[in-house]
This record gives sequence, structure tokens and C-alpha cells, in this order.
Amino acid sequence: MPQFRLSEAARLLGVSDDTVRRWVRAGQLTATDDAAGRKVVDGAQLAGFARAQAAAPDDPSAVGRSARNRFVGLVTEVVADKVMAQVELQCGAHRVVSLMSTEAVRELGLRPGVLAVAVVKATTVVVETPEGSR
Repeated sequence: MPQFRLSEAARLLGVSDDTVRRWVRAGQLTATDDAAGRKVVDGAQLAGFARAQAAAPDDPSAVGRSARNRFVGLVTEVVADKVMAQVELQCGAHRVVSLMSTEAVRELGLRPGVLAVAVVKATTVVVETPEGSR
């Protein structure tokens, strides 16, 4: 079973090491000692904790759709020419980039600071693991 040091867990969860230590002290996460005497968290427990802690903002679009991957965020940059545009959103810790027509950018009123939802529907999703992970 994979294990993560508290500093690694903090980085994966996007919080400080101190926050993870507080969660351990409060009993929200269970840490054990590894062979070197360092505090570690079981990978499966960390994954469940991460899922429970994830609090995505409500989707303001109120539209029903089959796509399940929705990322609510703020537009941070729009680069457009006469025909095409590149729109960047910051959705929590994730940067999402979309290519669309400049006409769509105008119709949607996309500009830095605008709240938007990136909806991703793909038939191919690539999953990678760090080299040597098993």
C-alpha cells in the first residue's frame, strides 16, 4: 500500500504541513511511523480524505448535461485573433485552457475575472503514475 509523508500529503491536498499535522492530531487523518520513523499516511485513506475535503463551488449554469467533469473557476486570460481564441480559467488549483472561436468569446462575455464553468467530455483520459510507482 502506498504511503505518503505528511509533507507529501500536504502538497497533494494543497495545504500546509501544519494543517495536515492538525488533522492528524484531531483524528481526521491517521498517521503511522514508517521504517525510518517518519509519520506517514496510508494512500487509500489519503485518497478518501481528499475526496471528502473537495468542495467545488456550485455550478452556476443550472444546465443539465451528460458530461460529469465540470470545473468552476475564473477566467484569467483571453488571447484572441479574428477567428480563434485561447481562454484560460483557474479552477481551484487547476488551470484549464480552452480553444474556441472569437465569436463564442464575445457571445459569452469571457474576459479576466468572469465566472465560468469548463465542461470536459472526453472519450480518452490518460492516467499516469510517477516513475517506479506500483
